Amino acid sequence: MFQKQNMMRKVLYSLIPVYLFSIYLYGWRALAIAAVVFPLGIATEYIFTKRNNKKVSEAVLVTCTLFTLAMPPLIPLWIAGIGIIFGVMFGKAIYGGFGRNVFNPAITGRLFIYITFPLLMTTSWMTPGRFGTLGADAVSSATSLELMRSGQIPELTDLLFGIRMGTLGGSAVILIVLAAIYLLATKTASWRSMLAMLVSFLGLQAILYYAGVIQAPPLQSLMSGSVLFVGVFMVTDPISSPKKNLALFLYGIIIGVSVALIRDFSLFPEGTSFGILMGNMFAPLLDELASKTGKKKVKA
Repeated sequence: MFQKQNMMRKVLYSLIPVYLFSIYLYGWRALAIAAVVFPLGIATEYIFTKRNNKKVSEAVLVTCTLFTLAMPPLIPLWIAGIGIIFGVMFGKAIYGGFGRNVFNPAITGRLFIYITFPLLMTTSWMTPGRFGTLGADAVSSATSLELMRSGQIPELTDLLFGIRMGTLGGSAVILIVLAAIYLLATKTASWRSMLAMLVSFLGLQAILYYAGVIQAPPLQSLMSGSVLFVGVFMVTDPISSPKKNLALFLYGIIIGVSVALIRDFSLFPEGTSFGILMGNMFAPLLDELASKTGKKKVKA
């Protein structure tokens, strides 16, 4: 049924521990969201690929996994369903399917429902731990990003071990780092875009923090929200990112800087989705500029 794609399969392998950890944190909610997202995401791609007698790509499984892990645990299931359908359809299928999409489909779907249902996407949190048995409190609870904006700095140990409110997969810092090592060791992900994004984000946050502009320390900023998750799994998407080495560095810098600026100075507490789409828009131009730079060096 699925078109085999070894690279996408390796990404899936790296995401499995993160998803299992989300089940420990949020219990049946992680299972329920996946149970809605995967059938709808696969069905949406199938509708478009069937007309051309093509198989559904394994890449859609990666899209569904990333989208699921990017969801708040208490998000209504029908909203998650709308998001994955929109992401696969308008982020991928209408461009011609796998390999032709300009934007990351998981981020496209997430950003659509983030803008359409902002209240539910920013308040549907759940107390993490013990397979979701600690309960939910969407009114009085706050994520680590919201706490830092109000001057309350979370403990580094809590952030490191993922015991904080947030999206299903965004807090698994140690597992995300291990996934990055695996993806880099197997040459599945580009270290250039990953490094450029994380360093540029961390560097700008450090400058703003030590200049007294923001209250969030750099390390806490890096381990809060979805910066690491996005930096490892979405910035490195081989389809929607540039192909040239120089372009990959510039691409990562654009995303890292955009995330920091949006997070620190806009009404949105998290800027990763906007940062990814910003980078996606510039990816073809960056490849073009990198090609011209390479030709000039050869002539010289």
